[in-house]
Amino acid sequence: MTNKEKLFNVGKIVGTHGIKGELKIASITDFPEKRYQKENVLYIENKEVPVTIESVRIHKGNYLLKFMEINNLTEAEKFKGKTLKSIHENDELKENEFYYSDIIGLGVVDNKLGEIGEISEILSPGANDVWVVKSKKYKEVLIPYIPSVILNVDLTKKIVTVDIPEGLID
Repeated sequence: MTNKEKLFNVGKIVGTHGIKGELKIASITDFPEKRYQKENVLYIENKEVPVTIESVRIHKGNYLLKFMEINNLTEAEKFKGKTLKSIHENDELKENEFYYSDIIGLGVVDNKLGEIGEISEILSPGANDVWVVKSKKYKEVLIPYIPSVILNVDLTKKIVTVDIPEGLID
């Protein structure tokens, strides 16, 4: 791996699990089922050292990944807080599907309230994603990614048009 621009964030290492070196991953990828497959190669934050997935399982909402190169708790501990990266491949996107990296940084505008702010991160708590918008006017706004709220995503103009439901912003 020589070109850093090709690496995309796919997960945050939030802890360890057990004594055999499993890492607990908070997923931040568009396609966890593709990224976290046995024998896939990922990279640990800016090290460009490849790690190969030996096993994958889900535990309490997080992915537990065992890498072939990490064999015990002591080795795993030093990676807590680091970001997992992957080479971005040409995945087939359906209509109204986007890469997280395409969405973060877009401006958000509501037809009634005007400019809201800029998308700073995407959360995946369950049934639908939640887009976190940093706003000077409203501080932080959590917008659910559902058709009735997200009206249009224009990647060319870098604008997301939304219809904020009453009560979502104080």
